[in-house]
Amino acid sequence: MSGGPTGQDPELLRRLLRAKDRMDGASHEEWPVRRLARVSGVSEAHFARSFKQAFGVPPHRYLLTRRVERAMTLLRDTDLPITEIAFATGWGSLGTFGRTFRDITGESPGAVRARARAAARELGLVPGCFLAAAHRPDLTIAVSEKRRRLAGDTNRSGETEVP
Repeated sequence: MSGGPTGQDPELLRRLLRAKDRMDGASHEEWPVRRLARVSGVSEAHFARSFKQAFGVPPHRYLLTRRVERAMTLLRDTDLPITEIAFATGWGSLGTFGRTFRDITGESPGAVRARARAAARELGLVPGCFLAAAHRPDLTIAVSEKRRRLAGDTNRSGETEVP
């Protein structure tokens, strides 16, 4: 029985999502394939193959990516030392953390933290109204102008404007 865009059984996809959700919720824990397969109720080989087919990456690479995402958040939003962040996000050593972090992001943890702090200082110099305006979607023209263009009103010369 095939279903969904991956051609996998919907029941199998639910089982894989259960394991993926467990990794998301506790990415700092160890998640060997044996444990994930148990959560999904399938064999280890079938789990590893099916997970990669469903999500495009092997389970271990997915877990590493989640750990790095969490570490990036902590680097930006806290003043915790990098070593403490490494251990809090599930890494066994600072060296492995730094190497994997650089492989995934292209930057060292220290560089990410420095860039985030520099960006925060620069944003502090910009008036809040400008920041708010910059984050608004598609506000290049006034709302009334958009409505007029959509309605196909004529301009003052009597010609119909083309949006």
